[in-house]
Amino acid sequence: MAWRVLEATEEVTMRRVISQASTGMWLTFALAIAAPAAAQPATKPLYDRLGGVYSIASVVDDFIERLLVNDVLNANPAIKGARTRVPKAGLKFHVTALVCAATGGPCTYTGRSMKDSHAKLNINDAQWDVMVVDFRKTLDKFKVPSREQEELVTIVGSTKKDIVR
Repeated sequence: MAWRVLEATEEVTMRRVISQASTGMWLTFALAIAAPAAAQPATKPLYDRLGGVYSIASVVDDFIERLLVNDVLNANPAIKGARTRVPKAGLKFHVTALVCAATGGPCTYTGRSMKDSHAKLNINDAQWDVMVVDFRKTLDKFKVPSREQEELVTIVGSTKKDIVR
């Protein structure tokens, strides 16, 4: 009989342990489910969403090639003159580094400021708008998603005050 009392006591104790463990397990499970909602990882930097420096370099290459043959831009003698002084490869390098750095990548832009590098080019609003159209054509060609396109256009737009005279 003593063993039945002991067995019954052990059974009650065991049920409590199982119940508490079960409650703890459900609480842990509930917290695990709720945690991702509460602590969503931050959105990846634009640099990563664009595919990194090689993807950025490909887009920049296409974009610069468009600008180099743009009749509206080439009608500006200051722009046309700058094209003879600035090597195409160097321009692509600096623009790639600039975009890489501006989008959260590991690159360091070492070129001149936008204001200094465009000061003598006499770029007007119409020429700026043509450049933005070419930029969007390049982004569309590479199927850059609309969210990332808008972020890039915003970044580029932030330089307008330093470029347009």
